[in-house]
Amino acid sequence: MDALLHEYFPILIFLGIAVAISVIAVAASWIVASQHPDREKDSPYECGFEAFGDARGKFDVRFYLVSILFIIFDLEVAFLFPWAVSLGKIGLFGFWSMMLFLGVLTIGFIYEWRKGALEWE
Repeated sequence: MDALLHEYFPILIFLGIAVAISVIAVAASWIVASQHPDREKDSPYECGFEAFGDARGKFDVRFYLVSILFIIFDLEVAFLFPWAVSLGKIGLFGFWSMMLFLGVLTIGFIYEWRKGALEWE
């Protein structure tokens, strides 16, 4: 049990240092910065004019759809970089596995395109 705790001790030190630095940074900003907000500082700022609507309004579902599609395809493309670096080590099995992965990605992209998810009306 002591060996296990000894292995986690550097992580505990790291977390302690991280907490200490964050507390010091917040305390230093509280001490150094002026803490007297005025009317101008507390006013909402949006492109130089007052907000004209409620911030809790509903968004069109297309915003969410586009963002989710971007995240999905962006993360899947991010898998290409480590694959390209290790291609010499993984051989033909890794190559064909990635081709299968890219095929599924392409089928998903074509499906979304045909369904009109990429069209903005």
